[in-house]
Amino acid sequence: MTRVSLEALAEAVPDGALLALPPDNSLPSVALAKALVRRDAKGLRLLGVPVSGFATDLLIGAGCVAEVQTSAVSLGEAGFAPRFSAAVKAGAITVRDATCPAIHTMLQAAEKGVPFMPLRGVIGSDIIAHRPDWRVVQNPLSDRPDPILILPALHPDTAAVHAVMADEAGNVWVGRRRECATLAHASRKLLVTVERVVPGNMLEDERLAPGTISATYVEAFAVAERGAHPVALLDEYGFDAAYVAAYARAARTEEGFRAWVEEHVFGHTAQVAAE
Repeated sequence: MTRVSLEALAEAVPDGALLALPPDNSLPSVALAKALVRRDAKGLRLLGVPVSGFATDLLIGAGCVAEVQTSAVSLGEAGFAPRFSAAVKAGAITVRDATCPAIHTMLQAAEKGVPFMPLRGVIGSDIIAHRPDWRVVQNPLSDRPDPILILPALHPDTAAVHAVMADEAGNVWVGRRRECATLAHASRKLLVTVERVVPGNMLEDERLAPGTISATYVEAFAVAERGAHPVALLDEYGFDAAYVAAYARAARTEEGFRAWVEEHVFGHTAQVAAE
């Protein structure tokens, strides 16, 4: 585990990487997404865990993305993700449809170190016809016809989350968002932005340990205050609906998106989060 600058954290995500991002309600690192735009990342393959939101739309609009695997891309109350929609219509990105349970199941298989895990609920869906890596087989433990879906383990090259804090030992606290721990275990490396660094070792604190990801799984972290903004961060700050709505309006056009990026990613607000 190493503490680095935000720019160095972005450099640790190579072009073409399979990058896993949590949804807007589960600790996405918007600060890292903006840093990837500034470094002009290319060919990223994004994995929504299990859905995609603000950071994904930003990266797509900036031309950083080649593929998205997710169950949905949305800005919530602000409506459809405009740059994602435009990229799909233009054929600029590849979309690999999935479902929320399927993505979690594939990551859980990777976490457990097994090559696949079964799932039932997707059988009968058209999604299976478009996922040759998903296979329907006979349940080997049943003597009667009993089809079951087999999903391969999914190991993201990199996962990125924003946590409330890291400690001096490099552990990071994600609170009640324990799905981020599964993501950390399944991924080849975990990159984290945090609000602050605190003294001590959170794994030795009975109150904090259950919500803490061990430094064993953390490749590097960087301090980025309000690094989840405009989405909410646990009990630290709330969702900035006005900011997301303004983005959605601007990003309806390529010109509007470019102007927004110049102000909020490359300009003054790239360094100082909106108050």
